[in-house]
Amino acid sequence: MYDLHGETVHFDTEHNRLLLLDQTELPNKTVVLSLSRLEDMVEAIYNLRVRGAPAIGVAAAVGLSVLSNESAAKTPAEFQAEFLKNAAILEKARPTAVNLSWAINEMRKTQSAHAQAPLAVQKAALTARALELHAADIAVCRTIGEYGAALLQNCDAVLTHCNAGRLATVKYGTALAPVYVAKEQGHTMKVYADETRPLLQGARLTAYELCEAGIDVTVLCDNMASYAMQQGLVQAVLVGCDRVAKNGDTANKIGTSGVAILAKYYGIPFYVCAPFSTIDKNTPTGAEIPIEQRDGEELRSLWYETPKIPQNAKTRNPAFDVTDHSLITAFITEKGVLQPSDFEGYA
Repeated sequence: MYDLHGETVHFDTEHNRLLLLDQTELPNKTVVLSLSRLEDMVEAIYNLRVRGAPAIGVAAAVGLSVLSNESAAKTPAEFQAEFLKNAAILEKARPTAVNLSWAINEMRKTQSAHAQAPLAVQKAALTARALELHAADIAVCRTIGEYGAALLQNCDAVLTHCNAGRLATVKYGTALAPVYVAKEQGHTMKVYADETRPLLQGARLTAYELCEAGIDVTVLCDNMASYAMQQGLVQAVLVGCDRVAKNGDTANKIGTSGVAILAKYYGIPFYVCAPFSTIDKNTPTGAEIPIEQRDGEELRSLWYETPKIPQNAKTRNPAFDVTDHSLITAFITEKGVLQPSDFEGYA
């Protein structure tokens, strides 16, 4: 068994491997992947073996470093061409999560800054930058948790959609970071977790990690969120996100916009918890965010012994929807609790 050191994504520098907790096997099996080939890294990202915007970004950065260290290129020009090709292929693995392109661009900048250096120097610089991004994700999520815990001092229970806990990042998580930090501070909140169809990230992943952490979690089918709010079971909604447009429109796992509409109706605060790197100032509004369309078999047969949709029926399977900024109470980031008007004030 490979040692992840309690993380979801780990850089095994001793053996030059990208280690990932395979989330498609949870909650029934714990499988750690050890990757060194580009095609395996792309497959892991596309097929959600690693998922969650921050975790995907760090995985890609570590993966690029691993591939660079394995490179047999003889000259800086050959090395750069190979590096840029690998970066472009990894970047296309999933289009919506801006952290993926952000992390890859950070690695591109590092390689470019050392493009004329000996190959050993370039490889060392890329390894160092990947490790920095890995460590930064842990620190950022911890800070998000501290800001969020302060907002939720009077909350007994929160609702969350999809999985934006430690499994979506290197360690603490984004939307669940306030819950974990609050517990460390002596304030334990209950969590209601939407099942999150069709891939069941709430049922399989959020419930799994909260049970492991000893936090009271109740799983709801997605169409039960309104009931929970109407009955006063939750006092806030916490979600993560994959991309935030300049105006605050936010792409997150399909179903999030419906939860936001319900929260607005019932007067419940709706918080988006995310690292500032998820805010894409180059995307003006949510209308410009690309929405990944996935295979309809995820609806038809993924969790069933026999298909549950007639073969002649069509399917439509968007992985994300966009929540309008008007439905979002605030963004909890490592830079503080922000409104879209605050975005320009931070790099």
